[in-house]
Amino acid sequence: MAETKKQDMGTGSVKRKMVQLAVPAVVAQVINLLYNIVDRIYIGHIPEIGAHALTGVGLFTPILMLITAFAMLAGSGGAPLAAIAMGRGEQDRAEKIMGNCFTVLLLMAVVLTGVFCAFIPELIRLFGGSGNTIPYGVSYGRIYSLGSVFVLVVMGMNPFITTQGFAKISMLTTVIGAVINIILDPILIFALDLGVAGAAIATVLSQAVSAVWILRFLTGKKTMLKLRFGNMILEPGVILPCLGLGVSSFVMVSTESILSVSFTSSLFRYGGDVAVGAMTVLTSVNQVISMPLVGICQGGQPLMSYNYGAGKLDRVKEAFLCQFTVCVSYATVFWVLVQLFPSFFAGIFTNEQALVDYTAWAMRIFLAGCFSVGFQNSCQQAFVALGQAKISLFMACLRKLILLIPLIFILPNFFQNKAMAVFLAEPVSDILAAAAATTAFFLFFRRLMKTGKAE
Repeated sequence: MAETKKQDMGTGSVKRKMVQLAVPAVVAQVINLLYNIVDRIYIGHIPEIGAHALTGVGLFTPILMLITAFAMLAGSGGAPLAAIAMGRGEQDRAEKIMGNCFTVLLLMAVVLTGVFCAFIPELIRLFGGSGNTIPYGVSYGRIYSLGSVFVLVVMGMNPFITTQGFAKISMLTTVIGAVINIILDPILIFALDLGVAGAAIATVLSQAVSAVWILRFLTGKKTMLKLRFGNMILEPGVILPCLGLGVSSFVMVSTESILSVSFTSSLFRYGGDVAVGAMTVLTSVNQVISMPLVGICQGGQPLMSYNYGAGKLDRVKEAFLCQFTVCVSYATVFWVLVQLFPSFFAGIFTNEQALVDYTAWAMRIFLAGCFSVGFQNSCQQAFVALGQAKISLFMACLRKLILLIPLIFILPNFFQNKAMAVFLAEPVSDILAAAAATTAFFLFFRRLMKTGKAE
């Protein structure tokens, strides 16, 4: 089962290697998506309490996103720099980068677990919880927070497997955990009657197994970059560039936390529990669009990073154009589907007709601009792959912090249907941010191809 052959990023067909790297990464992201939505599907169908339980668990989303963001701060920042170092023949530095990132992930786990376990009830209430939904959010959140160390290791260290070219091993990390989660969910939620707590326990146990799988591989004989104790001692010159590059991914994911709070608080004010419940479903459907795009970009990242480090700019260009075409095509196809069949997607998560009807109406508005996400993601992640921390950070801030969050509070002042105006903020910001990111990247890339330099 182990993938032992090294992927040579610097020679051979770029498209073939893109497929070899991207397909397992996309599969991994799709399966990873199950971590986030399978719990919600089961929870939403718990007899009598399903709708309130689904809304309560949705209120935990900002914390879940924040945990993921800290993992990405180390993983998505360190992995491209490790690949660039490998392209330059600097194997020892690449291993130091990975070891330093692992240490930071463990330190983050200690702090985040303590903070979230202590303040879960207050946070859930702040995020828009009501008396009907807070108990379910607290029950799920306390258990999930205790297992945050496993989430950080999985999300933060798996990119170092992918960046070496071991895409199948990276995929199996997610497959193993997701299969365990899917098996345990109905047993713990329904058979043992643990309800929402059972869903959280299933997720933590599955992530723990995935974390063990990753550490066994990175300390074993098959890996090209080995996780060694001597490389875990933090060195500012090693870890700070990783965190600097990872800030853009951190901002992209962590602002989902702020964004979720902004959406749920506004929607609770204008539409009550049903609007917050619809947002839980819309967030899950949105992940069906975004997470495969992440997988596609994970396939392109090692190719672009390695060949950029090796000075092979033609291969960098070919890899990016392949990534860009696939991302845009996928997002466009999904946009058509959600506009034509919104009730189908809503019905996956709940059988309560009032919630299905409201969500289907909101979905057409909320995802009206999702075709543009393919442009945004492919260009944003290409900046990261090429080590361009500053512009990547700005583009990450533009869509959510500069555009979307303010629009959530501004647009209701101009529409009679204020809940509709809140949902409308999403497509407006999507389209504007995608236009800016695409224009900036092609201007940057044209200069890079002419001069051979990023600056």
